[in-house]
Amino acid sequence: MANNVITEFDSVSIINASIQFFKGGTKQDGTKFGCVGQLESETEIIEIVKRCAGVEVKKVSKPQKANVTVSAHIPIDVFRNFFGLTNTGLKPGIYSYGTKSKGQNFVFTADVVDEFEEITKLIAFSNCSSATGLKFTIENGAEEVALLELEYTALPDDRQEIYYEALVPELDDDEVAKDWHKDFTPELVELPTP
Repeated sequence: MANNVITEFDSVSIINASIQFFKGGTKQDGTKFGCVGQLESETEIIEIVKRCAGVEVKKVSKPQKANVTVSAHIPIDVFRNFFGLTNTGLKPGIYSYGTKSKGQNFVFTADVVDEFEEITKLIAFSNCSSATGLKFTIENGAEEVALLELEYTALPDDRQEIYYEALVPELDDDEVAKDWHKDFTPELVELPTP
């Protein structure tokens, strides 16, 4: 069990975002996602209701998936893999996006920093896919380059989990923090089987 128990955490910034794409069913090592400006996540739930004589007497809410929006400046290869741009059948250096485009599934990780207490929280969405089509904005004369807004869906993984987090000071296993952004899997965070 962890020696440190953190009782307060203020999310001030998000840094060190990583994306681990699945290519041909095999998860690739994590690469830098880019410079994140904002991340927003909202879970969709289903409600199971018990009624007695038409009156709701019990209700259970169960998470189904999370809808995540990230505003960021991202590298070109991340952009192409996320939206499914391809150069198949095209001359070198040419990429296209169309009705056959299919973005690659991925794992998304990042560090959330509490700058007041100097604590880092590791976050991960372990089973993600793009939830929107190609969208971008270009403005002549802008004083700041527009962030690209990406939307993705985080679905349950093999453990039926959608989201993971860990406060670094609470970790006992140094390998978890070391591998989080490079090779996050549910197995990385599971207790070993006896």
